[in-house]
Amino acid sequence: MIYYEQKSTALGIELGSTRIKAVLAGPDGSVLASGAHDWENHFEGGYWTYPLTEVWDGIRDAYHNLAEEYQKIYGEPLTTVGALGVSAMMHGYLPFDKDGNQLAAFRTWRNTTTGPAADALTERFHFNIPQRWSVAHLYQAILNGEDHVKDIDFLTTLAGYVHWQLTGQKVLGIGDAAGIFPIDSNTCDYDAAMMSSFDELLAEAKLPYHLRDLLPQVLCAGQDAGILTEAGAKLLDPTGTLQPGAPVCPPEGDAGTGMAATNTVAKRTGNVSAGTSIFAMVVLEKPLQNVYPEIDLVTTPDGAPVAMVHCNNCTSDLNAWVNLFGQVAALCGAKMPTSQLFPLLFNASLEGAPDCGDVVPVNYYSGEGVTHFDAGHPMLLRTAGSDFSLANLMRANIYSAMATLKIGLDILQDEKVAVDRLLGHGGLFKTPGVAQRYLAAAAQAPVTVMETAGEGGPYGMALLAGYRLAVLEGCTLNLADYLQQKIFADAPGSTLAPQEEDVRGFTAFLERYKAALHAERAAVEHF
Repeated sequence: MIYYEQKSTALGIELGSTRIKAVLAGPDGSVLASGAHDWENHFEGGYWTYPLTEVWDGIRDAYHNLAEEYQKIYGEPLTTVGALGVSAMMHGYLPFDKDGNQLAAFRTWRNTTTGPAADALTERFHFNIPQRWSVAHLYQAILNGEDHVKDIDFLTTLAGYVHWQLTGQKVLGIGDAAGIFPIDSNTCDYDAAMMSSFDELLAEAKLPYHLRDLLPQVLCAGQDAGILTEAGAKLLDPTGTLQPGAPVCPPEGDAGTGMAATNTVAKRTGNVSAGTSIFAMVVLEKPLQNVYPEIDLVTTPDGAPVAMVHCNNCTSDLNAWVNLFGQVAALCGAKMPTSQLFPLLFNASLEGAPDCGDVVPVNYYSGEGVTHFDAGHPMLLRTAGSDFSLANLMRANIYSAMATLKIGLDILQDEKVAVDRLLGHGGLFKTPGVAQRYLAAAAQAPVTVMETAGEGGPYGMALLAGYRLAVLEGCTLNLADYLQQKIFADAPGSTLAPQEEDVRGFTAFLERYKAALHAERAAVEHF
């Protein structure tokens, strides 16, 4: 155990779909302590949402658990950090009036209620605007004639909201801002021409503001995003042990923190983040030739263009099956925690057939932009002659979690986008060598998983906070070089190349999965 002065540490907090997690890292990127809080979204009033009271309950609990673990390990209370930062699920809709009052329930990335707005803006801008982007939510609210839109004074993301409360600053990291409105990587700001075009729509709707007046200021990694205020410190730690004054880095989205956590902010690198949702990020050498509704164009935390394949559905159905098997085990007197169940069942999947024996789950709990679904129903299909074994079912569930991602990645392959290395992170990769092996087969490329893979986004946020601290201390490296030289130079990890038999098996499974989507459409329409 190495002890670091508290003012040399970096704290990252990330609000994910099912877990709020805090990670404290040393100046070398080593994880010193962590804490977590589980939560779930709610479907209320036609929208997937999280009440903001639950945001703060969860943040406080995650931070409390981290501080408690820190004191147990190091024998002293955590009174300060060198820097901190907040990240969260990207996109969505959080509007406030001039007095800071929330005007509408938080509409998360998971909602697929903005189709007309997204289609109209995509056509207007000649740039893909997905349904989950904040500007699509805003324009849909305008098209719906929602009364609150005339009173909007500030529109932000979940990370931007939390950062605002902690620091008083209405700013956003460029990667998260790229999920609000298109970014011009040359200026590291919102695209001016598209913003002027949207202002014409606001004028037509007789709304009393310009879009730029509503949105957070865009910042790149390492830039000044304020300090933790006294009120902000009390929000994190009501006991008063944590002192105010620490610098806070620009708040980011979970895509940006995934890139930082996997050292994939340089060109020709990519990563796959897999949890409740799954997305791939590939840093581009040049713009794509065409506009694709399946591909988002966003940025790294320092502003480089990135192609993003984002899928709303990943592990929810897989988790449900694991929980079901846990109930069966308990009925047989073998009750065990999910931390033991997951590796048991994941490793069992390795005994399954490469094509999963004609067992095909469709894992859609909600709509899916890549395959153009506005809603979803999880379902399981198999032929009468299928080999319906536990191994095949588990392998099929893991394949299903990444099948829609593969459909999107095929578009980048057609665009001849080059990727030198692909890294996996997030909960799906916690069991060594299983999902990693299957992703290598799906992507037909080597996949690396580092030992910090399970830490995911909050670890990446801690690294971005550490970069802010390093800049304050005189570091002149850009973000990519900082991560490579100071954090990941000797980082342990494992790389798996695709196995030919797995590639053939996944390809066969994907064809059946695509066919099963016809049944999924019927289920959404009629069931």
